[in-house]
Amino acid sequence: MKSTIKDVAHLAGVSIKTVSRVINKEASVRADTIEKVTQAIKSLNYEPNLAARNLAGTRSYTLGYVYDNPNAYYVIDMQNGILSECRERGYELIIHPCNAASATICDELKTMVTKSQLAGLVISPPLSEMPEVLKTLSEMDIQFVRIISGSGQKPESTPCIFVHDHEAAHQITRHLIGLGHQRIAFISGDKGHKSTDERLNGFKAAMKEAGLPVLPEYLFEGQYSFETGVKGAKRLLGLDKPPTAIFACNDEIAAGALFASRLLNVSVPEQLSIAGFEDSPFSRQTWPKLTTAAQPTNLIARKAAGLLISQIMLQRSGKTKPDTVHQHFEPELVVRESTQRTSA
Repeated sequence: MKSTIKDVAHLAGVSIKTVSRVINKEASVRADTIEKVTQAIKSLNYEPNLAARNLAGTRSYTLGYVYDNPNAYYVIDMQNGILSECRERGYELIIHPCNAASATICDELKTMVTKSQLAGLVISPPLSEMPEVLKTLSEMDIQFVRIISGSGQKPESTPCIFVHDHEAAHQITRHLIGLGHQRIAFISGDKGHKSTDERLNGFKAAMKEAGLPVLPEYLFEGQYSFETGVKGAKRLLGLDKPPTAIFACNDEIAAGALFASRLLNVSVPEQLSIAGFEDSPFSRQTWPKLTTAAQPTNLIARKAAGLLISQIMLQRSGKTKPDTVHQHFEPELVVRESTQRTSA
């Protein structure tokens, strides 16, 4: 038979209400009580009945993750990160893929939040950067946390997880320049994502600081896809004066650029250096492995879910809300075999 909350209370020597407070991570519980209850839960292998908790009153213990992103690796890491935090904090998770470009996206989100009786939402780009989506959620008075590209210099009125794409792209570009590359091309991701602008601007800033021109013919616009990398590299390598290095907006694009280089008999990294972004499995499944910027998507997702649950609990406690909470992540340069000093 499955253990019940009553069994946990009996073993820990506390009331059922105290066990519930520990499960819900309420701040008013003493540390020694938390320890006793936690040990009892582990000993009995107790799992809270979340459906029963949701039905027991007006409080919901279900979060939602809404996304529109073609990168399967990113989505899986996001889902796993949020789910890990939910399990640890006693929450369920509903995952909702959608089309951010849909004319009815706001109505779709309203329906989802209402029907699923969500306690809160985690939203990632491009949804987290769309004013109409933010307005809709604010009017519904539901807690939400946004994952967005940027350094947080612009004031935000909602809880955010900032990913410092600009600084990381700047670092990657400086790495390529430090290897002697001057003809450096950039292959962009989707225009609708702020990460594209942040990474492109970081690239441009590093080039300007080094006194190097950003030539229009060395900029290729596309989507966050393998196909964009193939098309972009073919076009760039077909120039009269091709680049000696390509900085791709993510690893999937970089993998496509590497594939195109092979088709054109361009040796990487001997004739062409290629760098990506995100440190997804694409960067480690290619040969040579890709220089990139490690973006801890799983950890970012966990922090977003943790921040959301903390905001929900604060609201339910009736305590005065603190100033909007923000957290920051800067992807770190990972140097691998796809980049080397140029001989050109």
